[in-house]
Amino acid sequence: MKRVLLIIGGGIAAYKAPDLVRQLRAQGLAVRCLLTKAAEQFVSPLSLASVSGDKVYENLFDLTDEAEMGHIQLSRDAELILVAPATADLMAKAAQGIANDLASTTLLATDKPVMLAPAMNVRMWKHAATQRNLAQLKTDGLHFVGPEEGDMACGEFGLGRMSEPSEIAARAAALLGGADAPLLGGAHAPLLRGAQAPLLKGKKVLITAGPTHEPIDPVRYIANRSSGKQGYAIAGALAAMGAEVHLVSGPTALADVAGVKMHRLETADEMYAACHALLPVDIGVMTAAVADWRPDVCADQKLKKTETGLPDLALRENRDILASLGASDKKPELLIGFAAETHNVEAFARDKLARKNCDWIIANNVALDSGIEGGVMGGDENAATLVSQNNVEAFGQMSKTETAQKLAEHIAGYFNSRKTS
Repeated sequence: MKRVLLIIGGGIAAYKAPDLVRQLRAQGLAVRCLLTKAAEQFVSPLSLASVSGDKVYENLFDLTDEAEMGHIQLSRDAELILVAPATADLMAKAAQGIANDLASTTLLATDKPVMLAPAMNVRMWKHAATQRNLAQLKTDGLHFVGPEEGDMACGEFGLGRMSEPSEIAARAAALLGGADAPLLGGAHAPLLRGAQAPLLKGKKVLITAGPTHEPIDPVRYIANRSSGKQGYAIAGALAAMGAEVHLVSGPTALADVAGVKMHRLETADEMYAACHALLPVDIGVMTAAVADWRPDVCADQKLKKTETGLPDLALRENRDILASLGASDKKPELLIGFAAETHNVEAFARDKLARKNCDWIIANNVALDSGIEGGVMGGDENAATLVSQNNVEAFGQMSKTETAQKLAEHIAGYFNSRKTS
């Protein structure tokens, strides 16, 4: 049975810890609890010991435990360290490598996966210092679930509420690849902590991102709202896992991704040629919103308004990049398509999965009334659903960076499971 070390920070959300322990155990995980001094004000060691069935650890200087190198052994005995609630103080200590109590010392001593569930006042969450620490922790390879938007104990409303125990437990089980974890492709292998962990070392990845521009004349073109943010985020996440990543990008306002080989172009025809030139690859992730049609003829001079009305703009269908890769004798071992839909999202994703001969489809609801500020296309958040032949997993609403990290974990789990099976 896989063990989770639950570090409980000193926020009011600590009162949810007993329920979180129960949810983790329902996922088939053993749980050992570590209480910070401040957390003892919200939840008692006795209640945690009762629901976990194990001793609760509190003091760095407990002589019995430290005689056995307690903080080292605590991290070694767990397959995952989960911090919930992860207060601003704990995030700051973890980001800066401060180790002045049992919780922070254990975090510094571990080489196991670490997942944090932040919980704090909305102003604390948005503070520049917290955001700097968040960025550093993500760079270091730590995993996050939440925070969510909602009512807070302080009477305010906003981003900073801890995710529900059921969601945290499900994400922990997924990261560990537990028996009931919603990972696709039989991904039942633990992921290593650290941005440099070479989970995908030796794998070549092709990613497409952004829109394409199909010229009408020298100054006009057909395009769409895609920003490229999701594809660029996925490229960074996979490169951090050691993969050789080639990002074929349509026109975007985004900077090059560190550690990624960039291929910038404009039209669907150029993207088609670039993708096939890069084959063979192990993984294909087709996030680009490629224009379905292009003008049959591109005028060599700007089309002028006339009294005769609209110009006769005949269209021609572009070649389907995703379908061509699915039909290729050099098809990637894992081919992932993206489906931008405004309705019947899952049904259209399943249809596309079959028609394009993909292994997975990431379906996005890009309707303007989807509830995501700024919309999915062009915005900073996503609400993706991963569809395979036998599985459906809704990622839920999260940042595109978090979506990229979650997809990267699934991809790494897929290849780990094939390596060990």
